[in-house]
Amino acid sequence: MKNTPPLLLIVSSPSGAGKTTLCTKLLNEFGDLRFSTSHTTRPPRPNEVDGQDYHFVDTTAFEKMVDRDQFVEWAHVHGERYGTARTEIDAATAGRTDLIFDVDCQGARQIKTQYPEAVGVFVLPPSIEELRRRLEKRGTESAQSLDRRVEAAIKEIARHELYDYLLINDELAAAYDRLRAILLAERARHDRLVGVAEKLLVD
Repeated sequence: MKNTPPLLLIVSSPSGAGKTTLCTKLLNEFGDLRFSTSHTTRPPRPNEVDGQDYHFVDTTAFEKMVDRDQFVEWAHVHGERYGTARTEIDAATAGRTDLIFDVDCQGARQIKTQYPEAVGVFVLPPSIEELRRRLEKRGTESAQSLDRRVEAAIKEIARHELYDYLLINDELAAAYDRLRAILLAERARHDRLVGVAEKLLVD
């Protein structure tokens, strides 16, 4: 039985660095790890499921949640609002699961301000050239859009000091092994398990 508070694992990266693939693999392996589902005001894309991919809400509902301080973090992104509700952490606590956040640098800063014990991992591409190649391979970006994404990636990478770990995604299997190792090591930290040890001394 898990008697420790949930581990809050923040994973961020520039677009194209492979964060989503890594997080999906981690969630598939560890049944006691759940994904923090964000709220958003943007409309669902084809095949997206409300409550699974995002909690889709209108602007009025989102603003009411902001006014009631119901978000751990939230931001305007490309004209829409995105946020992480406090109920995500409450659900992880009640379900005795750890929680993984897929947020940008701004969201990571807000979460760590309120939960300093949260663990931040920033996924880096092996090079800017490789990042550009991966984005080009998607076939969804115009040349102008591609330049904007690369420029945005450089700005995000410049904020690496917000994070506890830097993970270079040069080869997927090796990068996943490193992310997995971070999760396991953080679960065994002394300050997370000290209560378990102290309880053994009084039982």
